[in-house]
Amino acid sequence: MTTIFLGKLLGLYLVAIAIAMLTGKRRTLAALDDMANDGPWMLFSGMVAVAAGLAIVLAHNVWTGGALTLAVTLVGWVALLKGLSLLFVPPHTMARAYKSMGFERYFHFWMGVVLVLGLWIALKAFTA
Repeated sequence: MTTIFLGKLLGLYLVAIAIAMLTGKRRTLAALDDMANDGPWMLFSGMVAVAAGLAIVLAHNVWTGGALTLAVTLVGWVALLKGLSLLFVPPHTMARAYKSMGFERYFHFWMGVVLVLGLWIALKAFTA
């Protein structure tokens, strides 16, 4: 039951985020660039990501049971690790890491990955 609920939640969240970012590319890139260079925003984002990641990991640290189960667990761990990195890595280092990923250059690729992952997780969860 937890896998299904978290799958629906995460799948719909990823789809919504990807669509919002794709439809507002210029705004998204400007906001992410500003946030990557702003210590307080990085701290706040890190706290939120740690809370979300911990909630998922504590409720669903399950490594067997199929692809959806594994995907939910991995998303939780990725959120937790991302949050911890935002809390402990200096903002200028995170800004460089963000730039080195080529997020702006490969924006549509990255958002496509998020969208496809979200659609897949949602589909698996809603049809389970």
